[in-house]
Amino acid sequence: MPYCHICKKPIEAGDLIGRTDTCPHCNGDLHCCLNCRFYDSGSHNKCREPQAERVVDKENSNFCDYFSFAERCASDSAGPNAKHNPLDGLFKK
Repeated sequence: MPYCHICKKPIEAGDLIGRTDTCPHCNGDLHCCLNCRFYDSGSHNKCREPQAERVVDKENSNFCDYFSFAERCASDSAGPNAKHNPLDGLFKK
């Protein structure tokens, strides 16, 4: 199920998200890089789609033709390729 990148609430979205569509919970833009399945903070231009043009503002609505709503869970705020380091729990104060 897709989630809004701002409020982390589930979105009842159809197959097509228009450029002007907003989240019914927080009114945030839905057609943006942070909601796209191709968004990857570790990739070149933070996008895994090689043909997509560079988008500078990843948080707001854009005109990308390759947009596809991500099927991430709400806890995946760091992106689809974020990995949990098992040593993080050892060194917390």
